[in-house]
Amino acid sequence: MAIELNHTIVHTRDKRTAATFLAEVLGLPAPAAFGPFLGVQTANGVTLDFLETDEDFITEHYAFLVSETEFDQIFGRIRARDLVYWADPYRTRRGEINTRDGGRGVYFEDPSGHLLEILTRPYGSG
Repeated sequence: MAIELNHTIVHTRDKRTAATFLAEVLGLPAPAAFGPFLGVQTANGVTLDFLETDEDFITEHYAFLVSETEFDQIFGRIRARDLVYWADPYRTRRGEINTRDGGRGVYFEDPSGHLLEILTRPYGSG
């Protein structure tokens, strides 16, 4: 059997807000409840399981590989929501997108402060 990532837990203060935000911005199906989690599933079967906590948590980075058409759609939703976005993970190039490896990429934050990224070409592919 080939090893594949199946799911990861995303800590948040409000799982419904965070999971719904991700699903809506990326254009994915609505979150599904599973035990204490709200899961958002991507096209390759990986689920991001949102878990509510009052404990401190480290904000993480989640990157999503998308097609050029999906990038345009998602970036349109980012702009329609007036979300701040950056061309880099250090958040120094505000209001810009990047063109690494001949593709496009952009970073933005979810309601919990996690740094999300959409990119059209895997790193090192150009």
